[in-house]
Amino acid sequence: MSVQTMLTDEELTRYARHIVLKEVGGAGQLKLRAAHVLVIGAGGIGSPAIQYLAAAGVGRLTIVDDDRVDLSNLQRQTIYATDDIGRGKADTAAAAARRLNPHVAASGVALRIDAANVDALIAGADVVLDGCDNFATRLCVADACLAARTPLVSAAIGQFDGQLASFRGWEADKPCYRCFVGDDPERAGVSCAEDGVLGPMAGMIGSLAALETIRTIAPFGEDSAGLLLLADTLALRFRTLRLPKDPGCRGCGRPDH
Repeated sequence: MSVQTMLTDEELTRYARHIVLKEVGGAGQLKLRAAHVLVIGAGGIGSPAIQYLAAAGVGRLTIVDDDRVDLSNLQRQTIYATDDIGRGKADTAAAAARRLNPHVAASGVALRIDAANVDALIAGADVVLDGCDNFATRLCVADACLAARTPLVSAAIGQFDGQLASFRGWEADKPCYRCFVGDDPERAGVSCAEDGVLGPMAGMIGSLAALETIRTIAPFGEDSAGLLLLADTLALRFRTLRLPKDPGCRGCGRPDH
């Protein structure tokens, strides 16, 4: 069946710049339209990622965040406006995604993810994009993605730096998130409220997270799973490292994985 019979004239025009890319094309755009992405965190990373995933035509977005918009968020969380202060982030971000692209079914879930609800939230997602702000939640999400064999795109930012990686740890040659960070959920972390963060860092890393999510849905270029991108904007330096798979990992090193 031709792309023309599957995509409407409006969609063909809206996504024309994707469709002319031989690495994406009509087939890739149809994959995006059929995909369901679960976004964990609608903050600094989630904000640009949600906008670009919606603009790209990802058919379904589920956005999970239990926080409300605060004035201090607006320096970097550009999916929100001043009038949104006090509103729930998940529903507000979902509404913004629908305004951006009416072809996208975006919904918000005002919930903090934990071991009791993570499996139900991940069920049915083709990709999980995690941009949350605490290590314990990241481990919880990563373990659930590994168990469900759902690709995970994980992104984080600091003051002037960021990191991004995709994980498919159930594959024999690919590391999982625990291979990268270990498994201590109580390790200390510093929030951007305490340490600060340059606003465009969130935009850059969040946009790259959206790109990696799109790559996972409609593969193009080289397979990036298991690679870690490190961005240092104080030095304007970017590095890519290949993460090793840890044979003793308590996640993907277990026999059932």
